[in-house]
Amino acid sequence: MYDLTLTFDNGPDPDVTPRVLDILGERGIKTTFFVIGEKLVDPERRKLAERAHREGHWVGNHTFTHSIPLGDQSGRDTAESEIGRTQDAIGDLAHPQRWFRPFGGGGNLDRRLLKPSVVDYLTREKHSCVLWNSIPRDWDDPEGWTARALDQCSRQPWTLMVLHDLPTGAMDHLDRFLDRAAAAGARFRQDFPPPCVPVRNGEIALPIDDYVSSIEESV
Repeated sequence: MYDLTLTFDNGPDPDVTPRVLDILGERGIKTTFFVIGEKLVDPERRKLAERAHREGHWVGNHTFTHSIPLGDQSGRDTAESEIGRTQDAIGDLAHPQRWFRPFGGGGNLDRRLLKPSVVDYLTREKHSCVLWNSIPRDWDDPEGWTARALDQCSRQPWTLMVLHDLPTGAMDHLDRFLDRAAAAGARFRQDFPPPCVPVRNGEIALPIDDYVSSIEESV
């Protein structure tokens, strides 16, 4: 037996997210969709976020452009431009904990994730920073990610997995993955393992130096 929290990043996508929501709904699994702010400008995509929220999923913030990791951006307006604008786009769909997931540039947990002004913004605006402990790389291995995902689940008591509701073909295998995970004893849950939430409701709960760049010291 193990616990498994699923999250879906980089959507919503009109060709993929509806089917993902159908699959989750059929199984009664609640997850979090970490959305890209600029995608919510499109009314069709906004309606998908609204549907996810209506069906009991949480909607989180995954930056506005998802272009350059925040820790690699030297501009002083990074936090407002990437996090603030996305939170405004999410609007009344936001969870009270104001979930935010930084862009890791390929799933990396390193100092590209954040920088001091972003940490200041997260604490001031009372966001919660959600990381991960499972990256099965569904985006670059659409056919083979499920075996990797199951292996990662088997190696830890509580997995917080990053998947992507994007048109890569990977979510064609979501059904099979969920069935195999359940057969292996997965207990699906919506909350996050505490070691993956270093900032919670604006309070720094765990050491974060390993995730904070020094780029602002050089400008």
